[in-house]
Amino acid sequence: MSNTLNLPDIDLDDYQYDLPTERIAKHPQSPRDESKLMVYKQGEIEHKVFKEIVGELDNQYTLFFNNTKVLPARLYFKKETGAQIEVFLLNPVAPTTDISAAMLAESGTVWECAIGNFKRWKGQTLDAAVQTDKGVVKLSVSHEDREKRYVRFEWDQPELKFVDIISAAGNTPLPPYIKRAATEEDKDTYQTVYSKNEGAVAAPTAGLHFTKEVLQQLADKGIKEEEVTLHVSAGTFKPITSDKVTDHDMHNEQIIVTKENVEALVNAEKVACVGTTSMRTLESTYWYGVRLIEEGDDVSFDIKKLEPYEKMAASDNLPTRKEAFQAVLNLMEKKGLENIHGETSIFIMPSYQFRVIDALVTNFHLPSTTLVLLIAAFIGEDWRKVYNAALDNDYRFLSYGDSSLLFRNKDNH
Repeated sequence: MSNTLNLPDIDLDDYQYDLPTERIAKHPQSPRDESKLMVYKQGEIEHKVFKEIVGELDNQYTLFFNNTKVLPARLYFKKETGAQIEVFLLNPVAPTTDISAAMLAESGTVWECAIGNFKRWKGQTLDAAVQTDKGVVKLSVSHEDREKRYVRFEWDQPELKFVDIISAAGNTPLPPYIKRAATEEDKDTYQTVYSKNEGAVAAPTAGLHFTKEVLQQLADKGIKEEEVTLHVSAGTFKPITSDKVTDHDMHNEQIIVTKENVEALVNAEKVACVGTTSMRTLESTYWYGVRLIEEGDDVSFDIKKLEPYEKMAASDNLPTRKEAFQAVLNLMEKKGLENIHGETSIFIMPSYQFRVIDALVTNFHLPSTTLVLLIAAFIGEDWRKVYNAALDNDYRFLSYGDSSLLFRNKDNH
């Protein structure tokens, strides 16, 4: 397949760099907008403070944010022996696989989970007393399918929805590289100030630097602000272990795009994304528009990891950004839809030709990961210059770390 698609032969060692442990931020900057901001444009680098981002974008930009809200996805249960079992929510299985709908389940739901101390939890039901606004609720977990790590959750007050239960029982799912226990403060600091739609198990961390003041200043400048939803999955932390990079089992994530978003994309002069998740959402929606143009209205919104490369290899004359999003808008108007739900496992790596995004706000990512490959796809070989500059200038890395504003190198498709 890689021959017909002309995919690059990626050597992961080329995307490695030395990240000292002390450079990984364990706590967020306070206030949020005082973190560092590296601005990269056409090979040039400048060092700023994040709140100065307002001066870096002109009013031709439409700025897209991911408004997903992080679930308190990590829950702990005690066996009678005293052994602690950790249950980490990944994806809903029943009565629905739609995350937004699963949050509203009453009395019971089944989720695929990661389970800590798995071998110690054989078959018994585990209970926890959860203090909620409605009093103490008994939450029970049991194996629905032990082999698949499907866990059934049940509670004894059906008037409470699953989101109410886990909001009371769960812990903030800090990433594995922040080597400390979550605190009460993390409930706020590991959410963006604009988070709304519950369903992520990791924060869209590029947005953690924004304050309401910065958002207002951007709006006052005439920069249009739009919110999409991609529920970030734990797969975002999954290392690439396959010998061939393109064989990597790319994580699948649920996305929601509104009619207002699509209208903004049809009319946008320039598009900036806050975070790689917003980027994945918009680029995936473009490819859905291409599907609609090529195949008609009945195609699914389910973008496979290498699908863009197949379409790029098959045609030198792909639809423009405007044409693809107009096709999506036409469908929504025809069917009377205010939003569309889709799934994407798009794998953005060097050789990807960006169809939508002109600028990206993002943190600094782990070496040899899909996220570094995405940055390399966006700014080319200069990704290393950017990361070396961050290491040389005491930038803090990863989720609670500092930020960058990267303008796409137009020579780099």
